[in-house]
Amino acid sequence: MTRRIHAHPDLTRPEVGAPFFSTWRVGTPERQRATVEAIAAAWERRPWPADGLLGYYVYAGDDGTTLLHHSQWRSEQDYEAFVKVHRQERVDEIDMAVPGIERVALDRYRRYRSGVREEETRVPGCVVIVEIEFEGPDPERQRTWVDAVFEALESEPKPRPGGISAHFHLSTDGTKVLNYAEWESAQAHIEAMAAPGDGVGSSTPQWERVQRYPGLKQSTVGRYSYALGLVPE
Repeated sequence: MTRRIHAHPDLTRPEVGAPFFSTWRVGTPERQRATVEAIAAAWERRPWPADGLLGYYVYAGDDGTTLLHHSQWRSEQDYEAFVKVHRQERVDEIDMAVPGIERVALDRYRRYRSGVREEETRVPGCVVIVEIEFEGPDPERQRTWVDAVFEALESEPKPRPGGISAHFHLSTDGTKVLNYAEWESAQAHIEAMAAPGDGVGSSTPQWERVQRYPGLKQSTVGRYSYALGLVPE
């Protein structure tokens, strides 16, 4: 069966071979809440659909209009099998409860590097999603950009308080990097962004290299609150 949980996902689970992220636009905070409950109802009334699905998590955007979805799959083949048999009935039930949902995109990733202290015990109060898009596919550029971020973090003279972890994922099409970052609170991230410098980093050569990296097309930042976690019983 399907069980609802309140624990945040472990982004470093070694058996997760295909982490997926997608975004829905729903319009208002009221529709955010209604959609989360519709998702829960559609899933909890049914058996867990696939052994290859390890967990499904939903987050409400602080903008009041979006939902972020993160699903942890053993493989892309497991996801494709789910789509053929189980996905549509859930989509239909959710759309019946909350008409007019805009499903923006589903992106397929592989986790590349994570930064988290071994002794870390803080519970995230906010998840920050940073999406980087490059001008065309280049897997080597994806990796070297993330490596540059870690160099900048390691040389940071004034680390921002409130950050808990950062998990960098590379899109399978070679064009994007997604950082799933856990923070103590949304306010901690807001204060870090407001500090001197561009973004959460100081004005150092290492951060300037990250921000002016060749081929970097655009970046977006979104703050989210944990709304729903579903796992097999």
